Amino acid sequence: MQKILIAPGAFKHCLGAAGVADAIEAGLIRSGLGADLLKVPIADGGNGTVDAWLAQGGERVAVEVRNPLWEPITAEYGILPDGKTAVIEMALASGIELVPDEKLNPLLADTYGTGQLLQHALERGARRFIIGMGGSATVDGGMGALQELGVRLLDEDDMPVGSGNAMLADLVTVDASNLDPRWQDCEIIIASDVENPTLGDTGAAAVFGPQKGATPDMVPILEANLRHFFTLVAEQHGVDVRELVGGGAAGALSAGLIAFLGGRIVSGIDLLLEHNHFVEHLANADLVVTGEGRMDEQTVYGKGPIGVARLAKEHGVPTVALVGGLQTDDAILHEAGLQAVLPVINEPMALADALGNGRDLIEQAALRLGYLLQI
Repeated sequence: MQKILIAPGAFKHCLGAAGVADAIEAGLIRSGLGADLLKVPIADGGNGTVDAWLAQGGERVAVEVRNPLWEPITAEYGILPDGKTAVIEMALASGIELVPDEKLNPLLADTYGTGQLLQHALERGARRFIIGMGGSATVDGGMGALQELGVRLLDEDDMPVGSGNAMLADLVTVDASNLDPRWQDCEIIIASDVENPTLGDTGAAAVFGPQKGATPDMVPILEANLRHFFTLVAEQHGVDVRELVGGGAAGALSAGLIAFLGGRIVSGIDLLLEHNHFVEHLANADLVVTGEGRMDEQTVYGKGPIGVARLAKEHGVPTVALVGGLQTDDAILHEAGLQAVLPVINEPMALADALGNGRDLIEQAALRLGYLLQI
């Protein structure tokens, strides 16, 4: 092995992509492999998006915002070296990791904090926005973010409705007259790893609502409120995003932003790999090591490690993945481009213990991989 690209994603609730890359590098070095190692941490729009985009340079900007339950927190976004491109990771302001499990409630959680990040970047001079959509705690259709940006959501008495999906039931008028006109001159890129539509059996409420704490009784309420909101948007503004492919990302924040800011939805991992010149790095690479916290049936549908593996395979470079958990058939992952998938867990243990010792487990797995590569 002369050159190895280390291109993992985040291990959710454990380590960001950069931390995982550091652990893999440490393990391979300890093995005495002697290869040239290049770290290119990845993200597909979810956790670690800002870190991954700033790996090649840029600036972090910290802002005080409201989390999904309106508690004050500090969140960051990135400004790329061009000074005009902002990278917004919605999970840093409106993410599920910001809410304790016992408080998760997608009827109440909203995306207002993400709107604050967007508005702050606009005021700073950004005119190109890459918005990562993974890891949300919300199913509000983007209503919170849109309210912060100037869209007025009014009830039958022309009074603003409250925040959260539940308040959409009272909505009568969607008034966009106060939306900052500068948004018309901005390029909006929705970086997402899902193709779920806004509404329906495979939409935001039905598929992702339970992941954010929705009970079976809540799901039809979430769905009905989203349908009501986006029907009013279609009727009052002539923009219909109810069946938009990818519109269900981040609790339909994707659909809400597309409806009022325009833009397009793209594969988050493909966009990042282009930005990081991954194809050029593959030119003289012998192996790619990727990974994520859990590989399951969703991994093959646009998740970061598969995007890496497919691109590497196109250029004749094999890819191995280190994972925290494996919950799908190895043959499916192999067909998708991975030569091997190696879990990092080395003995039975509780999830809390695995998360707490994640860095060491990843480094040990990389050490074993390094020994294996020297056979």
